[in-house]
Amino acid sequence: MVKPKTRVLLYLACPYTDPSAAVRLERFNQATKAAAALIRQGHIVFSPITMTHPIDIEMVGTENTLGSEFWVAFDEAFMERCDAFVLLPLDRWEESSGVRREIEFFQKAGKPLMVVDDQFKLKPLKAH
Repeated sequence: MVKPKTRVLLYLACPYTDPSAAVRLERFNQATKAAAALIRQGHIVFSPITMTHPIDIEMVGTENTLGSEFWVAFDEAFMERCDAFVLLPLDRWEESSGVRREIEFFQKAGKPLMVVDDQFKLKPLKAH
């Protein structure tokens, strides 16, 4: 196993909330896969979707979700502690109010914004 190369804590963001339980599960799986790939590269990663998806299911079942607004306080507590933002650009990420809120939070904090490509390499996130 690869040990972390630095103590930089990455916040891995992607869309999650969707009426479809299958879409939410796929987003959870993709976020977890990306987090694992980044960890294998020596990064320290916090993946909120990886953490909260199972809790969301435990609290409201597989056919419902607490939604992004419920998790805001949890997300912001971790965002304050993370050093950089990393976007996992899953389909329709541009439509996600949660991702938009996260980007704005990191921008205001002056923390780096990155995106992970399909090879799980980190690149700067261009302004939009």
